[in-house]
Amino acid sequence: MPRWWQDLFLAVPRIICGYLLTVVFGSDKFGLPWSSADKNLALFEVVYWFPQDVAAYGGIFKLFPIFFAWMGAFSEAFGGILLLMGFQTRLASFLIACTMLVAIFMQQLQNGTWNMLPAMGFLWVGIYSMILGSGRFGLDYLFAKRYFRK
Repeated sequence: MPRWWQDLFLAVPRIICGYLLTVVFGSDKFGLPWSSADKNLALFEVVYWFPQDVAAYGGIFKLFPIFFAWMGAFSEAFGGILLLMGFQTRLASFLIACTMLVAIFMQQLQNGTWNMLPAMGFLWVGIYSMILGSGRFGLDYLFAKRYFRK
């Protein structure tokens, strides 16, 4: 019995979440070639309001708001691309999971469960992608197949 459909079943959420992270969430905060022109963002530039939001979390976030804002926006935008392609899936999933944990507990917790749902969905896909990897429908599989061929 063919097992490709099982890998496809696991790849669909990874691909959809990678697309949404990059195109919808990441490009609003981080300058990418497809970021909307009204954001007026240069390539790899963080939107002006995001470091202020990060500083409001307090603690270490208040000490280095630009660094953490850049890392959060980078993990959403570039990590989403990696997740979408299935390249360096475990590393990208770890960065995305860390970013979503911060989004849940530092930003959305006081706004209620409904507002946490997108971040929770990305967190769960990040966790299972971190554990399972990209599967057969990702670049990680193709590179591993090529380099570890006997």
